[in-house]
Amino acid sequence: MLNPGQRQPYFPSPAPGQAPGPAAAAPAQVQAATAATVKAHHDQHSHHPQQQLDIEPDRPIGYGAFGVVWSVTDPRDGKRVALKKMPNVFQNLVSCKRVFRELKMLCFFKHDNVLSALDILQPPHIDYFEEIYVVTELMQSDLHKIIVSPQPLSSDHVKVFLYQILRGLKYLHSAGILHRDIKPGNLLVNSNCVLKICDFGLARVEELDESRHMTQEVVTQYYWAPEILMGSRHYSNAIDICSVGCIFAELLGRRILFQAQSPIQQLDLITDLLGTPSLEAMRTACEGAKAHILRGPHKQPSLPVLYTLSSQATHEAVHLLCRMLVFDPSKRISAKDALAHPYLDEGRLRYHTCMCKCCFSTSTGRVYTSDFEPVTNPKFDDTFEKNLSSVRQVKEIIHQFILEQQKGNRVPLCINPQSAAFKSFISSTVAQPSEMPPSPLVWE
Repeated sequence: MLNPGQRQPYFPSPAPGQAPGPAAAAPAQVQAATAATVKAHHDQHSHHPQQQLDIEPDRPIGYGAFGVVWSVTDPRDGKRVALKKMPNVFQNLVSCKRVFRELKMLCFFKHDNVLSALDILQPPHIDYFEEIYVVTELMQSDLHKIIVSPQPLSSDHVKVFLYQILRGLKYLHSAGILHRDIKPGNLLVNSNCVLKICDFGLARVEELDESRHMTQEVVTQYYWAPEILMGSRHYSNAIDICSVGCIFAELLGRRILFQAQSPIQQLDLITDLLGTPSLEAMRTACEGAKAHILRGPHKQPSLPVLYTLSSQATHEAVHLLCRMLVFDPSKRISAKDALAHPYLDEGRLRYHTCMCKCCFSTSTGRVYTSDFEPVTNPKFDDTFEKNLSSVRQVKEIIHQFILEQQKGNRVPLCINPQSAAFKSFISSTVAQPSEMPPSPLVWE
């Protein structure tokens, strides 16, 4: 489906240490006829034998509220990659800002457990610029598919998965970023069990000013933190930790921990396990939510029930889980402190012994990195959003941003309209409102 986006004959990517070929980027193709001409020009004039790159057919592998993801072949090296389509980007200013924020984040991330942008497809002329296509690493599966599969999950699997989730989350939080949609489907896994956090469509920078309200349109319902369910207008990165706690329990028990039909029932299930919260723990909740809790019977915590999740729910596992599933966000464990918990020692050892890219083996043994769980410095800067005031302005800035990202030795890519999957991909849409999780309850 992808094509080199230039009018000159396509020169393959050079081998390591080899000088790049004369692959100067040309303007993007706007119409199908133009792109078809480019492909024909390449076929006629390239001195390299035509390679059969499409060994696998291009196919959709996922879609959500803000994008559609396909598995495609990169014609520059024949590797399979993921191509995310962000349609209808410039409908309104809020949508523009959200997409630009996600693009900037994907280009900012440099961490083995966080998905980042490998490339962005060459944009057309700005008058035709309506969609954005981002190339990322292709991962074979995700944690949701693994959890619901019949594949056995050993204690080692759980530990190494949880270690990588928290390792990636520590990095994101150090950048000042709240993911806000941590769920098994947003945790990609490859055939070697390497895990990457993905989908930053709802991510935002942490708001330090508690007087400023934050949106509650966050997270799939089963993984909501109590403060979101109770209408808190301000929250911290602790909401991500609560989501990870729910996933940890799901890995142990192979079932969703709090599977409710409505936000109120979700809150009731949480208090069934954690007990009735104190007034202090509910200090940020809205009055309607507090009234709902206080009207009900007083509940005692029933945390020992977590031992019944599975035989893998050991004392260490349940101890860490209880530190994550805390009603009061100020008392919830941080990603950094969770990584220091003894339960994750084996996960850390396994990951850095045979899975990571930061350590390496020599003839004399394994050479380990000096920092097993790195952070980022400086933090992600979102001040660019303050000066965005119109759709046209953001469109021009994003267009220029993509062109700047393509300044390098690699040949820019564009969509090949002659590919078999072109029509299906172009017409693919994001999930419909009826397929989205419910919004948090508006308390009276």
